[in-house]
Amino acid sequence: QVALVESGGGLVQAGGSLRLSCAASGRTFSSYAMGWFRQVPGNEREFVGAISWNGVTTYYSDSVKGRFTISRDNAKNTVYLQMNSLKPEDTAVYYCAGKSWGSLSGRYYSQEYYDYWGQGTQVTVSS
Repeated sequence: QVALVESGGGLVQAGGSLRLSCAASGRTFSSYAMGWFRQVPGNEREFVGAISWNGVTTYYSDSVKGRFTISRDNAKNTVYLQMNSLKPEDTAVYYCAGKSWGSLSGRYYSQEYYDYWGQGTQVTVSS
């Protein structure tokens, strides 16, 4: 069992940056593929990006590619989402998710791929 807790959300002006963190409990975090999703009320949860267990492989949605970067520190049981050049349309609740023994060879862009979810952190980008 893994518990995920996001932090780092807040209010930022357009063009600014934020770094979200997702801290995981449990001793097997290093074997998990991790994903980030976001959701606006009334919309489906949207894939943002994913990272393999060793941090070598990352994927991003087209809407954030080149602006967002996912990284992880397995020694700290933490995955990060660095968000630069933020836009008002990035406003959402951001969730991290974990896939046990995930290889990112499956449907890593789908919510159903992941086993564990955090509670979410709000990011608001003002224009």
